[in-house]
Amino acid sequence: MSSQEETVYAGFDEMREFMCLAFIAVGVPADDAATCADVLIESDKRGIDSHGVGRLKPIYLDRIKEGIQNVKTQFEVVRETPATAVVDGHDGMGHVIGVRSMEMAIGKAKKCGLGMVAVRNSTHYGIAGYYALMAARENQICFTGTNARPSIAPTFGVENMLGTNPLTIGFPTDEEFPFVIDCATSITQRGKIEHYARINKTMPHGWVIDGKGNAVTDPGVALKGLVDGTCALTPVGGIGDELAGYKGYGWATVVEVLSAALQGGSFLKALAGINADGSRRPYHLGHWFIAIDINAFTDPRDFKKIAGDILRELRASRKAEGQSRIYTAGEKEYLAFLERGKTGIPLNPAVRKSLTAARDENKVDFVFSWEK
Repeated sequence: MSSQEETVYAGFDEMREFMCLAFIAVGVPADDAATCADVLIESDKRGIDSHGVGRLKPIYLDRIKEGIQNVKTQFEVVRETPATAVVDGHDGMGHVIGVRSMEMAIGKAKKCGLGMVAVRNSTHYGIAGYYALMAARENQICFTGTNARPSIAPTFGVENMLGTNPLTIGFPTDEEFPFVIDCATSITQRGKIEHYARINKTMPHGWVIDGKGNAVTDPGVALKGLVDGTCALTPVGGIGDELAGYKGYGWATVVEVLSAALQGGSFLKALAGINADGSRRPYHLGHWFIAIDINAFTDPRDFKKIAGDILRELRASRKAEGQSRIYTAGEKEYLAFLERGKTGIPLNPAVRKSLTAARDENKVDFVFSWEK
């Protein structure tokens, strides 16, 4: 196997530094570039390869070059009360908008017990779990969600209408890591399919359906079909209602409404990012962030102890035959963080090619460790 075919490993600092330089090279202010890089590298640190460095070029740099995402973020508060706010992000950097909105919600929760910020006209804000981690560090509970370009078909439908719409919740515990459940309301999300395409691997049956409702397992066909409307993701629960696909459909709808109705934002097909003539346009995504200050209810130490006891009892319960371990949300990501702190981030040939292209196209003065 040649070195070009092998997976190589790069350190957190190396990848964060390169992403900062790449964002700066396309016009993102240095402080904002650092924020964007922080959100992306957190994904790789936690083993979430679908939302990390592999998305730097196709999701962010390319959209900036296409003129559908603004490098300078105008964070406009258009409505505010002591506990709430509505923000217009003016199609700036979603990570910057997300971090500032979460900080605002956290600040309001410290004063009022609860804080909520709703955002319109934003862009992809990275892993939703990043914002849950921000709240957990402040002894707060976080609920956050975002809508996205149409991908999910309603139960018994075949048209991609709803985004993957993550419904994310996090809170601190007395363990070494917080509880964070960060997942799409579809069985999978587009980033995972992109990952399968990069490694040339067949997808599991039931993730994606075609225009007749049949399962699609070729990631290339799925990605093309999600763009041209001939394929759709299935909601959590899967095809039809036999395994309660209507639950995922319902949760995705909740996220869609909260990402659009509170802030007067765009929704469903309006988030496709494509004009009637086929040209690209901004996605105008919506987000929402709820922060709950544990101090308003109880001593944070008591909350974290009880939360930890619940998680430990779950992990200690009887295991299925052949299974050696039960996990709770956030645990696998923490273990990945510990492991990757030693090994670095795995980069397959497709990701390395994308990073090299991002460097060369934007004339970034940087030599990757695998090139030395």
